[in-house]
Amino acid sequence: MSGEVPSGGEATFPAHPDVDVTLRDGSTVHIRPVVPEDREALRRFLAGLSTESRIFRFFSQVKDLDAIARRFVEVDYRERHGLVARRGGEIVGHGSYALEGPGRAEVALAVADALQGMGLGTILLGHLAAAAAAAGISVFTAEVMPENHRMLTVFRDSGLPLNVRSAYGVIEVEFPTSLTEEARERFERREQLSAIAALRRFLEPRSIAVVGASRRRGTIGGEVLHNLLESGFPGPVYPVSPHPVVQSVVAYPDLERIPGPVDLAVVVVPAAAVVGVARACAAKGVGALVVISSGFAESGEEGRARQAELLEVCRDAGMRLIGPNCMGVINTHPEHPLNATFAPSSPPRGRVGFMSQSGALGLAVIDQARRLGLGLSTFVSVGNKADVSGNDLLEYWESDPETDLIVLYLESFGNPRRFSRLARRIGRHKPILAVKSGRSAAGALATSSHTGALLAASDVTVEALFRQSGVIRADTLGELFHVASLLSTQPPPGGRRVGIVTNAGGLGILCADACADAGLEVPALSEGTRRRLASFLPAQAATANPVDLIASARPEDYERAILALAGSGEVDALIVIFIPPLASHGGGIAAAVHRAATTLGGRLPVLGVFNPEDASAAPAEARVPVYAFPEDAARALGRAATWAEWRRRPEVPSWRPADARTDEARAIVARMLGEGAGWLRPEAVAAILDCYGIRLPETRLAASPEEAAEAARALGGRMALKAFGPGIVHKTEAGAVVLSLRGPRAVRTAAERMRARLAAAGIGVEGFIVQRMLTPGVEMIVGVVQDPLFGPVLACGAGGTAVEVLKDVSVRLTPLGPSEAEEMLRALRTFPLLEGHRGRPRADVDALRELVLRVGALAEDLPELAEVDLNPVIVSPSGAAPVDARVRVEARTPPPPDGAKPRRPLG
Repeated sequence: MSGEVPSGGEATFPAHPDVDVTLRDGSTVHIRPVVPEDREALRRFLAGLSTESRIFRFFSQVKDLDAIARRFVEVDYRERHGLVARRGGEIVGHGSYALEGPGRAEVALAVADALQGMGLGTILLGHLAAAAAAAGISVFTAEVMPENHRMLTVFRDSGLPLNVRSAYGVIEVEFPTSLTEEARERFERREQLSAIAALRRFLEPRSIAVVGASRRRGTIGGEVLHNLLESGFPGPVYPVSPHPVVQSVVAYPDLERIPGPVDLAVVVVPAAAVVGVARACAAKGVGALVVISSGFAESGEEGRARQAELLEVCRDAGMRLIGPNCMGVINTHPEHPLNATFAPSSPPRGRVGFMSQSGALGLAVIDQARRLGLGLSTFVSVGNKADVSGNDLLEYWESDPETDLIVLYLESFGNPRRFSRLARRIGRHKPILAVKSGRSAAGALATSSHTGALLAASDVTVEALFRQSGVIRADTLGELFHVASLLSTQPPPGGRRVGIVTNAGGLGILCADACADAGLEVPALSEGTRRRLASFLPAQAATANPVDLIASARPEDYERAILALAGSGEVDALIVIFIPPLASHGGGIAAAVHRAATTLGGRLPVLGVFNPEDASAAPAEARVPVYAFPEDAARALGRAATWAEWRRRPEVPSWRPADARTDEARAIVARMLGEGAGWLRPEAVAAILDCYGIRLPETRLAASPEEAAEAARALGGRMALKAFGPGIVHKTEAGAVVLSLRGPRAVRTAAERMRARLAAAGIGVEGFIVQRMLTPGVEMIVGVVQDPLFGPVLACGAGGTAVEVLKDVSVRLTPLGPSEAEEMLRALRTFPLLEGHRGRPRADVDALRELVLRVGALAEDLPELAEVDLNPVIVSPSGAAPVDARVRVEARTPPPPDGAKPRRPLG
């Protein structure tokens, strides 16, 4: 869309906001910039305002609404800007600002009476402030009538620092357009409240319609209705079917004829009929839809178009949508029992919130949870995630007192940067456990730099996201359940020290090996602890760690050994193994293990390795996770220990260089984009890097071998000669670099030969780089690739010509802090080389860490830098300096703000 300024100048339509946002009640509205075609809709909007609302907005009972509507659409999107909020084809909110002086603009808002108090005014204000700041406007002003308490609340709810003063009959408000930390926190809190309200529409409805309910069991429509009726849902369930009675419940031929309101509609009809059903739901005033039907974005182009249309209907009506192509939702809370799935069984009640992106997997999850006794608080199958996403569920589960553990099966991310921020916050008090499918090369990044090659054909970005966010990643579904069983029943370990109690020495040794593989420690026990164990164990028992109670061990031996080890303070967790000898029963042993765990009262985690059937002898209130093999228990404990360590670390803010010249760097990038996207010339690369304190060795550019000789004369000493040009991507492979040259003649001869050799290979030479060589050191690589979803992906590793062979690389997502950069370096296999291997002097690791942080800040501030490649970086005792640098730029459309959903479906 675009519009013309009335004076005849062309107004450039901004890239965003053109988004859907969630209000306090969980419904949605669409926000976009105003266009000339909105004039009549704006007039209707103003006419629909109450007298009080119009007086509060215009300070009088205005008459000529058409003239005001005309003025509202006269915008240039910089000095005069306007936003409209739409629902159901009508405008329900308007916000605008107009420049009143250099860097200052007056802002005004109006919201339909029915939506006042829902947070829409604050949302409009936030988007207007972002647009104004981008246009160089730093201050907003507003005049508010003293009686207009609601508008003053809108300004205060923004979290922006207000300067408020009373004048003649008005209150004058002034505040900056840039978001403060408090403002960001307020907006995040508003997003959370909106997500909670949205999910309550699905998980706590008062009435439900099943559209496509069937009389026949064994069909999806039949099973959904049956499960709803069997779940004990306390409200009315309305089957929508051509049959008058379905499963002994009166049915209705369409939604319109249902006598009461409908909060939630579960849709089980053919894909082609779903959009029509959604329109009928909108007309009925339904608040939420669960679309189980398949045949949408997962099935091809026609399905994608159908899904987009479905989402458009939902957004226009303010309805929320789970699915399509999902298996439904479950709530096990006794006050809100609900099973709107077609699963053949229901999970037990518990404290695990489970989200599955796969419907088929959801069936397996419910079945396995039931077999393991893993209780769920809520289960949500999101399917194609057209609207409600995993991020929305994270916000809901964070505040849900019935959920202590969050488990996710993910196939894709909609907004991974928001996921990271949410997970960092939530993971401090509720563990998040995830399986992410798609580790293959199908998602490889289309890059040509060394950094891009290191990151392509892998899921290192997902691994970095989870590691930095404290998300526990399970490699398999089996491991997912193993870790979930541990964290849902036991406290997290306080460290990595493990005590092993067994009645079979061989299994104890296997368990110790598995603990080492999982990054755990099996420490030797003190003499005092060994004496305490020996005081009640048979003489043949081994009191080292593992503690071997021998085959004749009794239940009381297990119980006393567990309590002795836990009380020693020498271990942080216990793995207890029992293999029943011939003609022996394990029920008594299992009961003893559970009694001991109960006595400990959650001081440390206890894991059992014995026959799960024996666990049935344990009291119901004492639950110890039981594993078939020691390796499973060790891996689960290792995952939990890593999360517990992450949680204990203090939160460190991201780092920014105080000397960064960001505006200057942006100006250079803008100028380069004006000349065309692609790889930058060496002088532009050096200029951008210099803005962030990243400096190359002393360098001269030359257009010919003769100029290269003159550059060599000016530099002196030992020099490197490099050719550059559009066709030269990797200089070493192309034969476009010669090292250790001395004197002008040697440089000129090398340049002439290099140009001839490259010309013979059909590669054009644009010029030469003559560079003073540095003191030798460890060769590293530091680089960034801009991922379209994850943002800047920062890599550091072993560099030089063998970088892609060694593949020793550590990856993080920006922004990051000094401790994360330090951890990034220490994770490298080649880190010992930096610390001084075999008598070599220690390299300046601090300088390398700072270089990593500076490159990260550069990429975070300038998303137009598609690739940054510093290779090699020479790290010596005197510093860390890149000797070769390449930068590729491309235009980027900024993403919508957090909490706002793009107008197109997320898929």
